[in-house]
Amino acid sequence: MTRFEYQVIPAPAKGEKTRGVRNPSERYALALAAVMNRVGREGWEFVGAETLPCEEKVGWTRRATVTHNLLVFRRPLQDDTAARIGAVEVSQGAATPLPVANSPEGVARPIGPARQD
Repeated sequence: MTRFEYQVIPAPAKGEKTRGVRNPSERYALALAAVMNRVGREGWEFVGAETLPCEEKVGWTRRATVTHNLLVFRRPLQDDTAARIGAVEVSQGAATPLPVANSPEGVARPIGPARQD
């Protein structure tokens, strides 16, 4: 099974000015393409664009919900990275369980007096 690592970056907030591009939507498309091409050269594959809410502080006591536009990319994990992640998953799954108290339900075991050392 192929494992992936993901990268999430904010989408550009505004377009790029370039000679011959006058329409705001074309400027934004140019800025978006530049970001996607830069990340794609590093081996990342575009998965999708997401708009997610985030609660942020406004002033001293108020909070507001703001939406963020994010670009999601993925690439297959290399063998050494996948092996490292697999080792972490195995070590986390091999934890010993905690002992269970042998007292009837709803009744706590009596505790002895505190020691003064």
